[in-house]
Amino acid sequence: MQDKKKLKVIGFDADDTLWINEPYYRETEQQFCLMMEGYCNHEETSARLFDVETKNMNLYGYGIKAFMLSVIETALLISGGKTGAEQIGKIIELGKTQLTRINEILPGVRETLLALSARYRLIVATKGDLLDQEKKLANSGLLSFFHHIEIMSDKKPENYRRLLSHLDIEPEDFMMVGNSIRSDVLPVLEIGGSAVHIPFHTTWIHEEVPVELLPEKRYIEINTITELLDLF
Repeated sequence: MQDKKKLKVIGFDADDTLWINEPYYRETEQQFCLMMEGYCNHEETSARLFDVETKNMNLYGYGIKAFMLSVIETALLISGGKTGAEQIGKIIELGKTQLTRINEILPGVRETLLALSARYRLIVATKGDLLDQEKKLANSGLLSFFHHIEIMSDKKPENYRRLLSHLDIEPEDFMMVGNSIRSDVLPVLEIGGSAVHIPFHTTWIHEEVPVELLPEKRYIEINTITELLDLF
């Protein structure tokens, strides 16, 4: 952890750090699995969907729209092309339902941001579809706490380097807070920043990191966002 006196900017992931997100994907996936029961069981459908998502990431990026395109492709693969217009229509409606729901703000977020914004520049650094993430931020009521919003195509070291260059700060002046070791911790540590991990009870498989790759004692892990206030 860097010297707290040097810290100037705190970055926050959005999904499952500021508000609930992943459980809504799992609900949509569960509905999709039910639709595919005539072709294969839930476990196999989920596995096929994850494979398709992984292969499509470089084409579609992240977010609900990318996810739903992979769901449609998976339906066609599982059914051998027999999925009809009616089922495709139902899948599209699942996506629209998820896109239009209001994400629930996690406990302690507002009071933590209020306290920290008085002492530091706060930013949002999150992956996902631009339009969807902008909508969620607008609906959240949290925009006033943030100096800058960055909707990132990915969260690799080079993405963070570009972000910090844009903010005109050095890595040692930056701390990232998020629920993903892969996206919010490892790349920030690699470029010389600091990180705080707040685990969420549900994590997308793609964001999971094998235990042997965890950087021991190089980042802080807390249970809730309000514990950030105890660090300063």
